[in-house]
Amino acid sequence: MLRVGLTGGIGAGKSAVSSRLAARGAIVIDSDVLAREVVAKGTEGLAEVVAAFGPEVLTADGEMDRPAVGRIVFGDAAARKRLEAVIHPRVRARAAEIEAGAPDDSIVVHDIPLLVETGQADKFDLVLVVDVPAALQLERLTKQRGMAAAEAEQRIASQATREQRLAVADVVVDNAGTLAELDQRLDEVWDTLRGHGPTTKA
Repeated sequence: MLRVGLTGGIGAGKSAVSSRLAARGAIVIDSDVLAREVVAKGTEGLAEVVAAFGPEVLTADGEMDRPAVGRIVFGDAAARKRLEAVIHPRVRARAAEIEAGAPDDSIVVHDIPLLVETGQADKFDLVLVVDVPAALQLERLTKQRGMAAAEAEQRIASQATREQRLAVADVVVDNAGTLAELDQRLDEVWDTLRGHGPTTKA
């Protein structure tokens, strides 16, 4: 099994990379998906979020109100750490369960937006970083996602810097070009991953 950590800044196009790796045969474990699952309605995780931040973080039907939580934690490091203390251990436990069920010859890609910030770079056989210039991140967030420039800048600033991500990268995917160029680069990356050889589970 080859364990790959995949990360990239917001707006870098990490989802496009992970979906293309899955299409090539990787088993992708998406931390964002798991992060939603572990605080779904009725879960112990959601109960802890409510205990930490109050009932105003719930929608009328008892789901977590993500925009409300976002307003609380973005720009407030202490609040973000409280939220992460609830979500991150549960996400890691669920990811480990999924990985344990994968065939031994699998290439398992852990899609983790905050891989650098949470100090997980050394937990993988390879770290793959999706990279674009900060100006392009900002352009994508404002034009494609409709964010206000100030919010986009705050989101980018809340993450690791481009330099911090590149410092832990074993493989860099430049995603500043077209999707055709991305596909060509990922053909190369996939050959690299397959040629890396299976490793035993840690």
